[in-house]
Amino acid sequence: MKKRIISAAFLAFVLTNTVKAQETKSDSTAYKKQKLKIEEVNFISSYYSQDGNNSAVTGGVGTEKLTDVATTLDIKVSRYNKNENKQTFGFEIGVDSYSSASSDNIDPSTVTSASYQDIRVYPSLNYTVQNEEKGQIFSTGISASAEFDYFSLGGNIGFTKLSKNKNRELSVKAMAFFDTWKVILPIELRDNPDPNYKQGDTKPRTSYNLGLTFSQIVNKNFQMAFLVDAGYQKGLLATKFNRVYFDNTSVKSENLPDTRFKLPIGMRTSYFLGDNIILRGFYRYYFDNWDIKSHTVSFEPTIKLSAFSSISIPYRYYVQNSAKYFKPIFQHQVAEEYFTSDYDLSAFSSNMIGLGYKITDSNKGLFHSKHFNSLELRYGYYHRNNGLSSHILTLALKFK
Repeated sequence: MKKRIISAAFLAFVLTNTVKAQETKSDSTAYKKQKLKIEEVNFISSYYSQDGNNSAVTGGVGTEKLTDVATTLDIKVSRYNKNENKQTFGFEIGVDSYSSASSDNIDPSTVTSASYQDIRVYPSLNYTVQNEEKGQIFSTGISASAEFDYFSLGGNIGFTKLSKNKNRELSVKAMAFFDTWKVILPIELRDNPDPNYKQGDTKPRTSYNLGLTFSQIVNKNFQMAFLVDAGYQKGLLATKFNRVYFDNTSVKSENLPDTRFKLPIGMRTSYFLGDNIILRGFYRYYFDNWDIKSHTVSFEPTIKLSAFSSISIPYRYYVQNSAKYFKPIFQHQVAEEYFTSDYDLSAFSSNMIGLGYKITDSNKGLFHSKHFNSLELRYGYYHRNNGLSSHILTLALKFK
């Protein structure tokens, strides 16, 4: 992990200085307005680990041990076109490398199957054009994601309108994802599979999202935003290598409806308490047609230690009821049409608490590098009342 952090950070530094050097050389050309200017380069790397005893792969009982190392590099460049509209081009590449003891139980006879350790790669391209005079921003983008049993293509389009005084903002964003899943069944079910789901088959899943955000600066100390994000999915929504054990001890592969509608509604607030303290809050209510209803409440005070550094203490509480298709091991009846023992769909509550430290300097830069804009280090501890717990450590670097 250390080598990956150093290499990506060095690449971000080189890219920043190279583009800056090219800009200096092109200042005297006739196409000054068309030159690309580096906006920022963001590098984020995180290490995540979890453990628990409710693995869906083994019917809701068994190890959930998992580790994941995720790294993303995000580059944004901009220019003004002939109409004096600001164009921003963004490229992001992410790589996750994870190992999962529960996934390896798809076929317990193997020591390390292909599903035990996997790599996910997810690039994306984004484009925005901003008319500063009219206060309008148009955006669009494409993305992809690939791993051992999954491939996805996505697209998005958005529009933002700002008020004349820029105190009010309305954003609309639509997204669509077109996924292909490879059917992987538990080893003991591959000889007599469900005729609709055979080992090695590929099945589609499409997802559509429409997000609305309205934000308002109430006064110099208080800001708030309202958020709605409707989602609809169709296709293979069950994870076919998850086992379900019935009340007669027989076993089947998880089966869930092929459609799902989701609707989260939320509110975000920020309050500046004097010059050195920012209080951020968030609430979200969620419901879907699988009968899950949930509440999320988070609170994050940020305290400035100096003009350049601050600490934050995020806390989040979450609670949900059970989906109508969930039951623990040996409680489903064979006659049921849909069934799962995945504890992500069970009734549970969770708490997350963390600590963050951020240092930034937009003028002189950090560590004697004028383009090294900020460094942030965050830690979070998560715990569910069913025993699942996790730790995540994240490093974020920004170059401008």
